[in-house]
Amino acid sequence: MHSHKILFLFLFMLAIAPMFGQSKTVAERLGYPADSKLLIIHADDLAVAHSVNSASFDALDKNAVTSASIMVPCPWLTEVADYAKAHPDADLGLHLTLTSEWKTYRWGPISPSDKVPGLLGPDGTLWSDTPRVAQHAKPDEVEREIRAQIERAMAIGIRPTHLDTHMGSVLASPEIFGVYVKLAHEFHLPFLAVRFPGAETLLKVLSDKDIVLDSLVMASPTIRADQWKEFYLNAVKDLKPGLTEMIVHLGHDDAELQAITVDHPDYGSAWRQRDYNVVTSPEFKKALEENHVILVKWKDLQKLVNQ
Repeated sequence: MHSHKILFLFLFMLAIAPMFGQSKTVAERLGYPADSKLLIIHADDLAVAHSVNSASFDALDKNAVTSASIMVPCPWLTEVADYAKAHPDADLGLHLTLTSEWKTYRWGPISPSDKVPGLLGPDGTLWSDTPRVAQHAKPDEVEREIRAQIERAMAIGIRPTHLDTHMGSVLASPEIFGVYVKLAHEFHLPFLAVRFPGAETLLKVLSDKDIVLDSLVMASPTIRADQWKEFYLNAVKDLKPGLTEMIVHLGHDDAELQAITVDHPDYGSAWRQRDYNVVTSPEFKKALEENHVILVKWKDLQKLVNQ
């Protein structure tokens, strides 16, 4: 199983019961009717490549996506920090990164290597998939590295609006998930968690203030390239009332991104170009309008968790 598919385990691992202390829906708390269809359109993987940054910044500037998240250990972080300073209203979270999945393009942790040995593979970079994180990483090492990523982002001028997870790696174990929630609470940030059946043992680490998404939409490798736009248009038509996040992976199918994603068509260069083409298309915008979708940001949720 390809490691990116670990994110789909998120949907089955992370079940959240209705928040008993909150009678109002998230929509009502944001000032919308209770049965509104709220959608965050979210671009993953900022900082992994200039191509990804360029496509994602363009989509943010066009309001084609409402938020994005940043991989702090990756080489193009400074470019994202410059964008964040020039666009203080941009909704930018942190894509907490415990894995390094590409074949010939790899990165290590922010923390000193000798402080997080369980996060490192034999080549000294982060493990290439989430099961190895589960097997080797200790919760205290994960806490050290996540904290280092948050602090590095803030030190260079990024003010994160939320936390989420690259390849679902914070779901590697209940203990690691607990670290993720603990640090989100410490930094007063909302975080990606989705309402699905199962995994009740994870409930105990959540607070009454935590906001839980009702559903998540993401393209999978089973979708043919010629069905790409149809998949997203149908996803918009099928949205139910509640809070949904649509995760997209944007980029330009250029020499840089082709080299980074070599031998890796899933979430690769052509995939990211297709995602960019769809979310910036007139047909996609029209589908959102025709289906009365209300676009929201993690910034909106951040205000709720800090009330």
